Amino acid sequence: MLALARSGDVVWTDAGPGASSGRSVVAWGPALTATGPDDLAVAWTELRAVLADPRGDADPLGPAGWLGYGVGTWLLDRDATVGVGRGAPPSVTAGLPLDPDAPADLALLLTDRALVFDHGDRTVEAVVLGDDRWLSAVAAAWCDVPEGDPGHPAEATAPSRPAVRQHDDDAYLALVERCQQAITAGDAYVLCLTTTTTVGGDVDDLAVYWRLRRSSPAPHASFVRIGPTSVLGASPESFLRVDAAGVVSSSPIKGTRPRSADAVLDARAAAELGADEKELAENLMIVDLVRNDLTRVAAPGTVAVAELFAVRSYRHVHQLVSTVTAVLAPGRTALDVVETAFPAGSMTGAPKRRAVQLLAAWEGRPRGVYSGVVGHLGLDGSASLAMAIRSIVVERATSRRPGRASVGAGGGVTASSVPSVELEEVRLKSAALLRALDAVAEGASSAPAVPTPPVP
Repeated sequence: MLALARSGDVVWTDAGPGASSGRSVVAWGPALTATGPDDLAVAWTELRAVLADPRGDADPLGPAGWLGYGVGTWLLDRDATVGVGRGAPPSVTAGLPLDPDAPADLALLLTDRALVFDHGDRTVEAVVLGDDRWLSAVAAAWCDVPEGDPGHPAEATAPSRPAVRQHDDDAYLALVERCQQAITAGDAYVLCLTTTTTVGGDVDDLAVYWRLRRSSPAPHASFVRIGPTSVLGASPESFLRVDAAGVVSSSPIKGTRPRSADAVLDARAAAELGADEKELAENLMIVDLVRNDLTRVAAPGTVAVAELFAVRSYRHVHQLVSTVTAVLAPGRTALDVVETAFPAGSMTGAPKRRAVQLLAAWEGRPRGVYSGVVGHLGLDGSASLAMAIRSIVVERATSRRPGRASVGAGGGVTASSVPSVELEEVRLKSAALLRALDAVAEGASSAPAVPTPPVP
């Protein structure tokens, strides 16, 4: 699969190194990109047209790539002005500076051909819409694909790339306190505060992803390259899954603890997470928000909490995860669910619109791809979208600026949050990604080392 993603636009949904079950998909197709309200409105209309007539023989083809956080704020603004004349509410991101070189808000490949790797059956299937010549070309070229592990970059022995943080320690602590003041004043219940670290210089996207997938395996890993931007994903969080029969699930994550190489301490950290009143309350508020979102598109009586406060363990962290399910109402589609639930409550806070307004003003710049979603909308009516968290956004050099890579991280702030703990959580979430980039943030004390726990 590494050879298939070496150049050009591609979406690789990755089951991970050494996978013995599940499937990986490498897909290609023409690109659809958009930035800003006018372009997004046009692209969304095209997206609806592409998905208008589900077909059962098209799995896994369909629009695939990313919807940045800006798509979510555009949807909030659009919904707020439906049926409103004069006096429409201001944009939730009014006043934010715009970066003309930033990645597109929406970047999707309208995939019409793919290779599907079934890791359980150890088979490869080529799928194409309307051009059997591609199948013949794939068959002819398959014998040229090298067998075995193609190798990967050596692990760095010490950080060497300087990185610049959007907010230094003092600034982030002050923002946490500002969030708590807003919560105390009744403006919000929980606020998901985020920040970004940027690494300058050219980055080999595939080499960094190869390192990331081995150091931080994740259930929703992916590699997406569209135009001058690549998104290297190690996401643990499912924003939305919809099967072709209309069964919906969303699994928000709220609550984090670092792992330990000591089995006793590691088990203690997991148990503490599952009993922490602050983390449980934060998770429950987001579950209620997701339930409310899904109720707007679900058949009556079908919204349910399938799992509440499950502790799941990943390579570097324990996470508190809940799952909400529903069945789509007749006439509703996966795109309707996106319109209703995006941006994800786990990355905004509650109530959603007010949280987005407050955070946009305090964070000071658009979030970009980070805290959006990455995945695909199937031509068969399905959808699989992961949160764009624990991800690296790589931007190749342009005539106006050098290359760069960015890492976003954040956490939910409540009235009972301890600011220093919130800061440590952000540093923890960024650490593995910065190590994959061989980077360290300037002006920051080193992020806490997180020993790799034994693999069960």
